[in-house]
Amino acid sequence: MMWPAHQNCSVVFSKRSYTSEGAKKVPKIYTKTGDKGFCSTFTGESIPKDNQIFEALGNMDELSSAIGLAQEFCLEKGHTFTDQLGKIQCVLHSVIATPVLSARESHLKRIQFTSATADLENWMDILTKELPPLTNFILPCGGKSSVALHLARTVCRRAERSVVPIVRSGEADPGVVEFLNRLSDYLFTVARYAAMKEGKKETIYKRPQ
Repeated sequence: MMWPAHQNCSVVFSKRSYTSEGAKKVPKIYTKTGDKGFCSTFTGESIPKDNQIFEALGNMDELSSAIGLAQEFCLEKGHTFTDQLGKIQCVLHSVIATPVLSARESHLKRIQFTSATADLENWMDILTKELPPLTNFILPCGGKSSVALHLARTVCRRAERSVVPIVRSGEADPGVVEFLNRLSDYLFTVARYAAMKEGKKETIYKRPQ
């Protein structure tokens, strides 16, 4: 399937300045373009940094980082699904960074989430066949890989909540909410799968006495 191109926040939202190093131009990390509290979207619009779009982007960035941390734990354990986590990281910023009301068709073609959501569903179906049925509410548990994936799931839910008003206002593709909703389910499933593969027990929630 074709995943939307990865949009790193620092690249998408600012014009890079360059210094010369021989014949090679080296981009500077700092640009100073946001010093007055404004930043630019992928389509070039300058908007305040406290706009809900950047709130959502921050949550997306945090989600990507949380998934990256979980991926490192999973790589240490040799889990086979780590490439899926890398693909997921590559799509998290693209829709929010491209307001649909002002984007050109070429921009919109890069932010289709239908196939990405379908992949999440397919991966979950495969993993679920190996998992024992879930009959009780479980706590985040099951080793470092599993807990890190559970943490990423909670960040995903926050990202989803921050995206909803943007979608409602017509500034983002509704598919992003569907993707994030499915992603939280995927992260829950893969957290259980990691615990099972590592031989860890799931901790069942018990009502406090």
